[in-house]
Amino acid sequence: MKKILKDWWFIIGLAGLIYLFGYAEVAGFVQRMVLSTGVLQAEIIDKEDQPLADYNFRLRNEGGEIIDFNQFKGQTIFLNFWATWCPPCVAEMPDIHNLYERVKDENVAFVLISQDANFDKAKNFLERKSYTFPIYQLVSSLPDGFASRSIPTTFVVSPDGKIIAKREGMAKYDTEEFRKLLIDR
Repeated sequence: MKKILKDWWFIIGLAGLIYLFGYAEVAGFVQRMVLSTGVLQAEIIDKEDQPLADYNFRLRNEGGEIIDFNQFKGQTIFLNFWATWCPPCVAEMPDIHNLYERVKDENVAFVLISQDANFDKAKNFLERKSYTFPIYQLVSSLPDGFASRSIPTTFVVSPDGKIIAKREGMAKYDTEEFRKLLIDR
């Protein structure tokens, strides 16, 4: 009987944590443990198979200004689709922030596109977590080359406009190999 009671208290406690901190936050914490193993990495696309990126879409920045994605041409672009309600997205954010802090002074543009219906929710999440990378909201249709049925999804576009890496699902990005991929272009 004591074991059953302990099990119930554990379940009630876990449910309480999830309620207090939000499902995405708690699940993201657990998934961050998986990321720390380094098992999940972005796929580097073979040179002969690298498609050209289509820069023809528009975004809204945190200040409300509408910008063209083509303003990032000539830079390496770390393009990530995410949402605050997505536990794998929340799980990879600390790693993306560490990567951003390490390479932000290089010729690398970080374009993190929130899929939240309410962009203010994404901005508040960024502020609460003290993340300093820029986030955007899509305001036009997305070219087929960047389409995905899952989030998080991340692309890396080279300065010459080729999609050189893609990952559907969470991944560990702040690695020496991945930093070299971004910087050595």
